[in-house]
This record gives sequence, C-alpha cells and structure tokens, in this order.
Amino acid sequence: MRPRLGAHVSVAGGLPRAVERAVLQGCEAFQIFTRNASRWTGRTLSPEEIREFRRRVEAAGQDPVVSHAGYLINLATRNPALRRQSLDAMGDELDRAEALGLLGVVVHPGASTGSTEAEGLESIASGLLELLGKRRRGKTLVILEHAAGQGTALGATFEHLATILTKMRGHRRVGVCLDTCHLLASGYDIVTPDGYADTFRQFERTVGLDRLKVLHLNDSRKPRGSRVDRHEHIGQGCLGLDPFRRIVNDPRFAGLPMLLETPKEGGRSAGALQADPLDERNLATLRALFADRRPGAASRPRACSRER
Repeated sequence: MRPRLGAHVSVAGGLPRAVERAVLQGCEAFQIFTRNASRWTGRTLSPEEIREFRRRVEAAGQDPVVSHAGYLINLATRNPALRRQSLDAMGDELDRAEALGLLGVVVHPGASTGSTEAEGLESIASGLLELLGKRRRGKTLVILEHAAGQGTALGATFEHLATILTKMRGHRRVGVCLDTCHLLASGYDIVTPDGYADTFRQFERTVGLDRLKVLHLNDSRKPRGSRVDRHEHIGQGCLGLDPFRRIVNDPRFAGLPMLLETPKEGGRSAGALQADPLDERNLATLRALFADRRPGAASRPRACSRER
C-alpha cells in the first residue's frame, strides 16, 4: 500500500470547489482551511454547502481530508482573554470539521509567551481536554503539528508532544502531524540514512507511531537547526530528494496522508477552478520516488552548511 499523496488546496468559491481542485491536481487526500486562517471568526457554513462538500468527497474517493486550524489560535497562552478566544476558535474548528466529516484538525500547539515551557504544555493539554470533553460524541481528531521551534513555539521536540499526550491521559482523539521542513529546522537529521532511522526510532519510542496521522511534505529553505519555518519545493531545498524517497517508500507510513504545503503559483485568480502547476509538479516529483532505488537516483540537497 502506498501513501495517500495530496496538498493543501484553496476553498475560494466555497468548500465544494476545494474538492474539484483536489481532483484536478490528482490528490488522493487533501487539507483545507474551513474558515479564514487569519481571523478569529469565520463565515457560517450552510447545510447545503456541507452536504455538497461531503457528497463530492465521497464521489471523488478522497480519503482522508483534514483541516488546518487558524494561525491566531494559541492554546499555550496564559493570557485569559487570548486563551478564551483561542479555545472558542478551536472549538469552532472542531465543530466545522465534525460537520464536514473530516479526519481531524491540524493545529500548532502554541507559544509560551508570558509563561514557562511547563506551564504552556499544561495549558495546551487542559484546554484540549476541555474542548474534547464538551464533544464526547464526536469523532474528529485534534492533530498536533510538530513545530519548527521558532521563538517560544512549543511542540518542536518529540518530548513536548509526549508531555501533552501524557497530561491528556493518552486521549484517543489526539494525533500528531509531522512536517519534514519542521523536523529539519528543529534539529532532527532526516537527511542522512542513519539520522532518518534514529529520528523515527526516537519518535516511536517517545510518542508512538500509532499517533502519527498526517505527514506534511515540504523541503526547507533553511538548514538543520535553524528553527526557521520556510517551505521549499520538493528536492530544491536543504533536504533534497533522499528523505522524501525514504518516507514515501517507508512501509510504516503506508496509507497515511502525505500533504504538500509548498509554495503556490502567484498571480492567479483566487476563485479560478484550475490545478496549481507547482502542486502538480511537486506531486509528480513525489510519485516518481515510489520504489525508486535505481543506481544514481540519490540527490544532494542544496548547500546548507550553516547548521546550529
């Protein structure tokens, strides 16, 4: 079984249009925003739009579909007003995903501004327990995205993720998303064969492979340990092709959604119903790596020598 390759796609013109774009690009799974990612509130989704979205996903055989939570949400904050806003917004994200039949909501754990690391991790766990406790009959997962480690962002180590899970008493509705760019930026060596093997041994020992629900496949413009989150096209950054070749052929990840968040083509009409040629190119690059073990198939990443 191969992974389910896809991308983050635009919802311009309505959620059903996202399904059409995903089909045009040859996605087998995809990610969306269900509300404006840079605002606290989102437009109301009509029952008709929800039904049509679900109908088109089923007809297209897209599985799974996930959403990405808005960027303003900070579950780690100790500021009472921001915490309440964050919890309300995350609750709305979960409700929308549940209505749309999505696998889960990918969310950045948060940043420990105004608090210690330990307090921030406790705040994330208690907030998520509160939200899931109010939605006991739901199926939608919270999918914590491993962070690049910029600033005071939490979740840049596997130990951070494990701590949140432990504080949530191993809640069944919490999963993890790993991003290849974030792994490199936060200091994990997934470029060399030994580093790749060690990284996922650490993840399995610390978090558990059963918690891995989504992979974001992005090359990185910045070197290992930079703690800077800058995505690049597949094979054109500091990762090169080899890590992606290993990931898409790794039997441990068979069947998992592997989704691009690489740069899109600029200057396009937001509502245009057409495939993004850069997504198409990156997906073709990944598909060419399936079982690619030819002599000389290895590639060297871009020179990225200034590692911390």
